[in-house]
Amino acid sequence: MKVHALLNRDGGTLRTTDLDVLKTFICDEFRLHGHEIDVETLSGDELAAALKTQAERNDLDVLMVGGGDGTVSSAAASVAHSPIALAVLPAGTMNLFARSIQIPLELEEAVRALSTGRIVEVDVASVNDEIFIHQFAVGLHARMVRTRDKLDYGSRVGKMWASTKAIMSAIYTLPLVDLEIEIDGKRESIRTPAVAISNNLYGDGHVPFADDPQAGKLGIYLMRSHARPAMLKMTMDMMRGAWKSNKDLTVTEAESIRIVYGGRKTHNRAVMDGELKTLDRVSDVSIQRRALKVVVPDDASLT
Repeated sequence: MKVHALLNRDGGTLRTTDLDVLKTFICDEFRLHGHEIDVETLSGDELAAALKTQAERNDLDVLMVGGGDGTVSSAAASVAHSPIALAVLPAGTMNLFARSIQIPLELEEAVRALSTGRIVEVDVASVNDEIFIHQFAVGLHARMVRTRDKLDYGSRVGKMWASTKAIMSAIYTLPLVDLEIEIDGKRESIRTPAVAISNNLYGDGHVPFADDPQAGKLGIYLMRSHARPAMLKMTMDMMRGAWKSNKDLTVTEAESIRIVYGGRKTHNRAVMDGELKTLDRVSDVSIQRRALKVVVPDDASLT
């Protein structure tokens, strides 16, 4: 296969990785297995243009990206519904999509697995036709990200600590949003601190990622309680995969959901794959079945 790799040197663990050594290792592994590969390192600011350039190629089989979930999400959006497959080199804080498609989290193991991997098709989701691979959220998560982005951190551990402080701050102030929600045609009005929608339902017993990225359903999570202790418990339950036992959280699966928002502020009021977004007055969220080709380890359970 013809492969082009983009390594975001500003992303996650790549900030502190010897990129020359990593580039050599990637090239050696892929060429050993008969692939043609080029590796490019770039800053986060250069990523969007590079993704566009690579996605427009008609001679490329695989686009590999190294970085965090934001980098992976941007890459997925650029090649979804195209013949180009995405290979994910996990170099972020959580690497949630990489976990979902069963990529080893250690960089050298991931490179080896990708160099001998195979291509399968997985689902993506979209908000008003803008693609995401992990989660779209309104309420608490958006406030948490706004707070976290004001804090200084220069490493993976620093980002995790900043995220923890931001979560506690967001729960203390506890935003409430008034929404109209229509799930597969059934409508309700809700005042809630948090709504999240995932690309396939999260699995049990681990950090929030989908065990089956080919299931063809959105996961929808509606927080019913306005109490701070309940919100803290829900956040902890989501992070450890115990959301099924949370009595204040309504969880359902659907192929589509419409969110109608009438609040005054829209800027940075939503989060998509970890990045702040303007919350549209009407957000139509849907699942797009098997719209993204990805490289998975040869022994992965995906078909």
